Formats: sequence, structure tokens, C-alpha cells
Amino acid sequence: ILLASSIYSWALIFDKYRMFKKINESSQKFEDKFWKSKSAEGFSKTLPAKSEDPMTQIFQSAMNEVVRTRSKTSSVQSARVERVLEISTDNQIKNIEKHFTFLATVGSTAPFIGLFGTVWGIMNSFQSIAISRNTSLAIVAPGIAEALFATALGLLAAIPAVVAYNKFNSDSKKYIARIDNFSKRFLSIIYL
Repeated sequence: ILLASSIYSWALIFDKYRMFKKINESSQKFEDKFWKSKSAEGFSKTLPAKSEDPMTQIFQSAMNEVVRTRSKTSSVQSARVERVLEISTDNQIKNIEKHFTFLATVGSTAPFIGLFGTVWGIMNSFQSIAISRNTSLAIVAPGIAEALFATALGLLAAIPAVVAYNKFNSDSKKYIARIDNFSKRFLSIIYL
């Protein structure tokens, strides 16, 4: 269980690292182009229909709502666009934070699973002593070695998972703040 958790954690760590690097770069390019454009509607027409960048997707859904509600009053349109921004942002955040729970779970439970293995190994060592009525190192060494190995596996799985969870959680909060900042600025230029 610990070995499988560790391998899957490392796969998630590499995947999330690449994802954050990719979305930070693509969002920076998007923002640079957006703020240099003459109009939001004109800029939206230059974007590809399918984009993997979360900020681009949020912008496209908001612009679609702006166009769709053009005949409504300004306050109705503003409220609807704001709601679309919130929903789209929430969907993107769910995608970004996908599998964070697994890393947190591995980080918090793996040491205890390793500790359980340690206790089990020590109990086996004591049983070996009781059965053989011999306290030599040769009798207890295999059980103690298993116990230490279980502890090491627990830490091997937990430490990277905890570090990665904390890093990606921090990266996620920064990205969410970036999206919120863009959304507020976008709403202010559309409705001022």
C-alpha cells in the first residue's frame, strides 16, 4: 500500500508541477495579449475555440455571456456575467485542485501505516523470542528489520506528499488570486 501510494504520489507531483508551469506561462501570455488589445470582444474573436488555459476559458465564458445578454439592462447583464465568471472560476479551480486530497491523505496517513508495520514487526520479533526461548540477535533481527523497513516506507510516501501538497496548495491560492484579480479588472472595463 505504501509503495503504491508513494509511486502514485510521485506521478501526481510531476503532473501537477507540469500543469502549474504550463498554466502560469499560458495565463501570462493571455493577460499580456488581453491588456494590449483594443477591445475585449475583438480579442475574444482571435482566441482559439478550444483552449487549455483556465484563464482563457473563464474569459471566453464571460464574453459569451456578455454577447448573449447584450439586449438586457446593464445591471442584469453585469449580474449574469459576474455569475458566469464565478461558476467558470469554480470549475477551473476544481480541475486545478483535482487529486490534492490524495496527496493530503497520503501525507497524513502513511506514517501511521508505517507505524502499524513497525508494531507488527516488533510483535513478530517478540513472538519469535517466545517460541524459540532464545534472545539472540539472529532471532529478533528479521522482525526488527521488517519493522524499520515499514517505517521507512511510511516516511518515503508521506514526506514528498506533504511537501507537494503544501507547495501546490500555495500555487493554487496564488493562481486563484490571479484569476480573481483578472475577473475584477475585466468587469470594471466592461461596465465602466
